[in-house]
Amino acid sequence: MTSPAAPGRIRVLIADDHALVREGLRYVLDADPGIEVIAEASNGRLAVELARQHHPDVVVLDITMPEENGLKAAARIREQLPQTRVLLLSMHEQGEYVREGMRIGTHGYLLKDAAGEELRAAIRAVYAGGTFFSPAVVKRLSSTEAVGDASAASQLEQLTPRERDVLRGVARGLTNKAIAAELGISRRTVEAHRESLMRKLQIHSVAGLTRFALEAGMASDS
Repeated sequence: MTSPAAPGRIRVLIADDHALVREGLRYVLDADPGIEVIAEASNGRLAVELARQHHPDVVVLDITMPEENGLKAAARIREQLPQTRVLLLSMHEQGEYVREGMRIGTHGYLLKDAAGEELRAAIRAVYAGGTFFSPAVVKRLSSTEAVGDASAASQLEQLTPRERDVLRGVARGLTNKAIAAELGISRRTVEAHRESLMRKLQIHSVAGLTRFALEAGMASDS
């Protein structure tokens, strides 16, 4: 099912194998005047086809779908449409799904029990160039899977306190502008710290920085 997009809106494709879930997602997103659902898919294969046809700004993908699951579809979309942002949607909060999504290069992971405003916020965050992970996912990774990671701890020692602040902001899905406002520094200073982070950690993407912060237990730090 497709519909024309309105000018100036974030163009979103949603993919889930349950019609009622898609209907609910559309209802939630239609409540935001800045978001337009331009297509719906009932499986991963169709999601890839529709993404290639419509070039959406953001694709919201359920992980468990027939014919081709969300992770496989996400990998194909990231390869074929690198400008499209991908947000995974799942009832599973297991770390392996989240890590695989980050390895593929997706931009967020949202649990299906999230509130409507959280979904809209996630779409706005990834569209703006950030990332977004459900708080329950961040808590699980930070509290259970990062404990005792000597390698991550060693890498963290290279970072200045301000670089750690910026890294936390990146992991929370904040844009450079938002991080600058929160820390009371200029956007160019944030950009410089981010470049330094990537150089020191030898990580060259936002998804990579987010994964490192999550696995190092930093994303939930205050």
